[in-house]
Amino acid sequence: MLDIIIDNRYPITAMILFVIGFGNMMLQPNLIKKVVAFNVMDAATFLLLASRGYIAGRAAAILTDGGANTDLYVNPIPAGLVLTGIVVSVSVSAFSLALIQRIHGSYGTVDMRVLLAEMKKREE
Repeated sequence: MLDIIIDNRYPITAMILFVIGFGNMMLQPNLIKKVVAFNVMDAATFLLLASRGYIAGRAAAILTDGGANTDLYVNPIPAGLVLTGIVVSVSVSAFSLALIQRIHGSYGTVDMRVLLAEMKKREE
């Protein structure tokens, strides 16, 4: 049992981080905490992709021998997906925080419950 956990430590850690981020995203009323939880979920996804793309004993896919034996190299696609995901995650986080700053300037709060009550009041 312990061997299975040790062999799968990265996917297990990724699942735990994802559940923590998802739970906080659903339960926290503070918008800034929701963005942080979203970033934790992103980190879990990146950890899972990076761990699945790594193969022990293989080298980076920098071909110096003309690619004669491709079984010696790690697949570079998961690393490229992780890098692309990080760029998108940083962009979404920056946009979300800028939007939260505007919401705070307009409403004076970043609490979802207060914002929803204010929106209901404005509808009536």
